[in-house]
Amino acid sequence: MGKNFDNPTAHNRRVDLSKETFVDIDVPMRELGAIDITELKDCILSQDRAAWDENLNRQQSYEVHRDTESIVMLFCDESWPDGEIYRETGWKRISNVALPLIEHIIELHYEPGGVLLRAVAANLKAGGRIRPHRDSLKSFHMGHRIHIPITTNPGVRFSIDGRPFAMQPGKIYELNNQLKHSVMNMGGEDRITFIFDYVPPALVPN
Repeated sequence: MGKNFDNPTAHNRRVDLSKETFVDIDVPMRELGAIDITELKDCILSQDRAAWDENLNRQQSYEVHRDTESIVMLFCDESWPDGEIYRETGWKRISNVALPLIEHIIELHYEPGGVLLRAVAANLKAGGRIRPHRDSLKSFHMGHRIHIPITTNPGVRFSIDGRPFAMQPGKIYELNNQLKHSVMNMGGEDRITFIFDYVPPALVPN
């Protein structure tokens, strides 16, 4: 799997969606266990101010994310699997620390050898909110959405399917993004989460 991440063309292959392949974890959220986030946290928090303004695609394309900032490492076309996957400006900033952690999580909880669609450090600013929504693109339903909390505060309210869930730094969570979810940050500090989407090999169209 690591070789695929080191080869840009591996992400840009087109696939034929000859069969409908979707993931549904049947619960709003699964806690996958504890993990050491020290290096990833230090890497993200040490980024300069410009890092959060280099890629505004999420904020400009999706109204629900207007109160957020992002360091985008990897992102895919909305048309994926017919589109492509791109290394964004955040790749050079955080991939050397983020990729080993991603690979470790995949080896522990999923089948290696699949496709990494997105990898983003997302900051919900103090006083900001992400309004209730479902991730509706086909690509969002073909893989596992993993959240790794980096920072949080008592004023963060994360809800899925109308139920509150508290995510703590040092743990890994899989979110059911097919259910309606929302976040409010009523605290005085920003809330940062590292997020990635992974499609296991069995669900990648041939």
